[in-house]
Order: sequence, then C-alpha cells, then structure tokens
Amino acid sequence: MASTGLCSTSGVQHAGIHRRLRTPTMAHPMSVAAPGCSHMQLRPVAAAPRLVMRTSASEAITVQPSASTSSASTSDKSISTSSVWELDFCSRPLLDERGKKVWELLICDPERTFEYTEYFPNSKINSGELKRAIETVLSRPGAQRPEKARFFRSQMQTIITKALTDSGIKAVPSRRCFTVMSWIQERLESVYKQDARYSDKAQSLFTLDLGAPEPLPDALRGEQWAFVQLPLSALQGMLKKVEEGDMFGSTFDLRTIGAHTLPKDILIPGVAVFSRRALPLAAWTNGLEIAAVKADVPRASLILETGVNQRWRYGGWRTNQDAIDEAENWEDCKQGVMGLHFLAVQPNPDSEELNGLWLLQDREPPQI
Repeated sequence: MASTGLCSTSGVQHAGIHRRLRTPTMAHPMSVAAPGCSHMQLRPVAAAPRLVMRTSASEAITVQPSASTSSASTSDKSISTSSVWELDFCSRPLLDERGKKVWELLICDPERTFEYTEYFPNSKINSGELKRAIETVLSRPGAQRPEKARFFRSQMQTIITKALTDSGIKAVPSRRCFTVMSWIQERLESVYKQDARYSDKAQSLFTLDLGAPEPLPDALRGEQWAFVQLPLSALQGMLKKVEEGDMFGSTFDLRTIGAHTLPKDILIPGVAVFSRRALPLAAWTNGLEIAAVKADVPRASLILETGVNQRWRYGGWRTNQDAIDEAENWEDCKQGVMGLHFLAVQPNPDSEELNGLWLLQDREPPQI
C-alpha cells in the first residue's frame, strides 16, 4: 500500500504454483490487479497457509440460512460471562395503547450463549434508563462485566455510549454486530409480527449513512494484494489460532448467522495482503472494527469498511474488462456464501506464515 503502488510478478512459475500478478503502471495505494487470473486459493500446509492459484473461478452456491440461528447451548442464557457484548437499542414496529412506538433493548454475546431483552415506552429513552437495564443484567448472580460492547446504530451513539461508559463498559461503534443483527431479523418474523401490537405503519427502515471512501492511513498500507479463496473447513481450521489468541484477527460463530449449513468444502472468497512488515501491519489492522471488504468496480478499488460508517481505499486495479470481470466474480462468489469472506495478512505470496486473519460478512443491516 506504498504510495508507489504494488510490486508484482507476471506469468511466473514458482515451485509448480502458477501466479499471474502484474506491476501497476499508475501509483495507487496497494494497487495490484489480477486481470485474466483465476482467484488464488489459500491452501493449508503442515506449517501454515500458503497461496496457490486455482485454474478456474469458483461457482457460487446459494445456501438458505437455517431456521434456528442461535448457538446450541444448554447453559442459562440469562447470565452474561462473556468479555464482549453486542447491543441494540431502538424502536420496533410495535405501537402501545397510546399509538406510540415501543422501544426494545437487545443484548447478547457473539455466540448467543447470553441473551437479554427488555421493552421500553418511548418516554423512557435515555441513558439513565439504559444504564439501569445494563446494571440489572450485571447484578445477576454469576454475571461478569464485559470489557466492551459493540453497537451499530450511529443515531443512538450518544445515549448508548454514555450508558455503557457509566457502567464501566467500553462502547464500540461497529458493524461487527453480526449476531445481534441476525437476531433482530429473526425476531421480526418470530416475535414482532406475532405481537398484537405489531403495525406496518410503525416499521421504519434502517439505513447506513456511508460516505465516500477516504485515503488509507500509512500504518495500514501493505505492498501487494490478491483475490483469494479457501475451503470453509480449512478457513475454520486457520481461525482456531485467532480463537486461541495465537494470531491477530477476529472470527465469529457461523451458527449465529445461520451459515453453519454451508458445505465444508465450499470456497470462501477473501483478500490476501502481502507486506514485508506483515506482523506490525496485522497488529495495526487488528485495532480496526473491520466489517467488510468490497470490490468497488466503478472506482476500480478495494474498499475497507470499518466501524459503523468508515470507508477506506484499500487497494486498486487497472481498469480493463478482465479486471472488472475478476472483481465482479469475487463479489458474486461472496454473495453466494451469505456474504462470508475474509481478510488475510502475510509477508509475501510465497510465505508459509500467516500474521492476521479476519472472518467477515458483507450484509445489509436489519430492516428495522
């Protein structure tokens, strides 16, 4: 991601692995293209993952989410013991006896082993009432105070941040609220529409206010990047190092978004970033709340989406039909696996070392 663009090789045969990257002719942040290339595939080896090319693009397979999206657990879901919460506090498509919208607080952990719900009249929407509810959760025997709580509604940032801060919990605006987003969508059908107070007139569509992408900070710049893909089972195996704290990155339980029904051999698309300073790059990247990576064809650019509405120009490619087809195919593959994709950081394409790995989901926010 140096200002001089990415260096790459063209049509090189290395150790029986065919790679076809190319040197950019224009200076772009982390600018590399793979026109005419199939997606590279990360292949797990004995020591660590390695990048190899596929000879053909993967076929997107559409899989419907399971009806049950909660984690299988026999534990008491009313007790919070997780260090991380996901929280939503917003009006629901329900009207009380005065014709006013009913509000709801949802709190869960990323695995949905803990869940809390509480309705509020619209006359009690303030940080004090929210803090009271949070303290109610924390006062239960065996409950542990989380280190942080993610939330995705920027419109509620002031109230949520104050309530969490006053409760000794770090407030984190983030679209990595994959679990609570799925839970809200689930409750729309299973709870709200079954409630006698449900009203279509009370349903207001939620939208994200995403601005134009900004230049990438120098600390997050790599030297090369490539579209890659990896079988789901192999990806999950690599993510175990993230779960165990042995590698920078972030992951989540596929059951919480209904993606556990995906075939284990299905190919998950991703982006691999290469840098001689891969370890510090992974560390800096880990400080971001990464939501998704998108291939923006009109801008001929990779877009890194972080926080609630931050967007960064993460990489680029030369504009030609092959490059456009490659980017569009990558996006199609992503949508074919419920938006799942990943970001990986490695020293170089030949390296057997992986310094960072983030599991992501490109998804629309809840309808409400």
